[in-house]
Amino acid sequence: MAVHNYDVVVIGTGPAGESAAINAAKHGMRVAVVEKQAQVGGNCTHWGTIPSKALRHQVKQIMAFNTNRMFRDIGEPRWFSFPKVMERSRSTIDQQVEMRTTFYARNRIDLFHGMARFKDEHTVVVRDRQEGVEELIAKKIVIATGSRPYRPADINFRHPRIYCSDTILSLSHTPRTLIIFGAGVIGCEYASIFSGLGVKVDLINNRDSLLSFLDDEISDALSYHLRKHGVLIRQNEEYESVEGSESGVVVHLKSGKKMRADAFLWANGRTGNTDSLGLENIGLEVNGRGQLSVDEHYRTTLPHIYAAGDVIGWPSLASAAYDQGLNSCNELLDKPYRFVSDVPTGIYTIPEISSFGPNERELTEAKVPYEVAQAFFKDTARAQITGDTVGMLKILFHQDTLEILGIHCFGDQASEIVHIGQAIMQQKGSANTLEYFVNTTFNYPTMAEAYRVAAQNGLNRVFLTG
Repeated sequence: MAVHNYDVVVIGTGPAGESAAINAAKHGMRVAVVEKQAQVGGNCTHWGTIPSKALRHQVKQIMAFNTNRMFRDIGEPRWFSFPKVMERSRSTIDQQVEMRTTFYARNRIDLFHGMARFKDEHTVVVRDRQEGVEELIAKKIVIATGSRPYRPADINFRHPRIYCSDTILSLSHTPRTLIIFGAGVIGCEYASIFSGLGVKVDLINNRDSLLSFLDDEISDALSYHLRKHGVLIRQNEEYESVEGSESGVVVHLKSGKKMRADAFLWANGRTGNTDSLGLENIGLEVNGRGQLSVDEHYRTTLPHIYAAGDVIGWPSLASAAYDQGLNSCNELLDKPYRFVSDVPTGIYTIPEISSFGPNERELTEAKVPYEVAQAFFKDTARAQITGDTVGMLKILFHQDTLEILGIHCFGDQASEIVHIGQAIMQQKGSANTLEYFVNTTFNYPTMAEAYRVAAQNGLNRVFLTG
């Protein structure tokens, strides 16, 4: 058994692990990274963020072709199979793997492929697929093993018609009908993708509204546009059983309903990848979802062992994971760090959703006197040019000080548009007011101009009611 000594060992090569490892290496640390898969990138690159968003882009292009009258001069609307569309998306994954592999080589980080398991508080044993064993001894260790779909024991995921959000990417046919259980972010995104391919989707939600953490108006808009594209949303439902057959799947709901479809997608919850780490050998405990608890320094109960990314739970976003990994490493390097808390949401439905800061319901409950500034995309020249006229930008601001309190956006490029408002919200004092957008010249025509339109709308409200 070969034994290696390092300053830092990072377990996992998703966004959290990558940023932690590279940050440590940039500051002169001797770093090793362990990845259980044959390629780097973690769940984000291979099963989560990258493939699903690349797939969404392809579907969005198909939808544009099939609905744009200009393309009828070329031919009739086309039907595309899921495997064909997914095949095109894989080129993006390959590019990501190549780029990220180069990062480790360029920064002289040792990369070990295999299963990592704690031997003691400073030693990680790595066993590869050929049963080769390496022992890594480190002063500091970062656990960034990510998460995987939660799979209830009473559903047979080995059945060829029953999928989770990882295995759905290997779907070898295009179902005519699909049942999705779980209407969280992943469920809503896949409902958009499959309905965009012409699949009849039943979306089962065990709550009374979609994505209840969103602004109510945005949540309502999402529900409307999913239904407009043929998604049937069933609220307040729980499954009793899921039965697979040669021809499809039957889902029995606790309400007594029985539903049939060609395929079934489970998209309800995720579990931290901690069960094979041997945490019992070092006295670390996880919660019921396999997640580790950390303090504001990203330290576990063992102060030299850190955790970041999906393995610590909320907010379970690639963007946050990257920042968490970076800041966990800043702390162990004795550099200034921050605990990542103010995170924009980016939801890649069709159209997409993004927000930053509290919504109307939260401000009302907190008794903050706010006002609403709105711009509808259908009234902006850029959206009229591109044809992406669905959606709106909503700015919530303080009635008296005009301070910007929250940004909520629904529509094409929402996840890009939100960052303009986010940047202004994080300025100090008078720099963070609605007047900034009125006193700033925006390129025309752009989607960014929606901020000027919304700001003028909001100031008019204050003027009329003040």
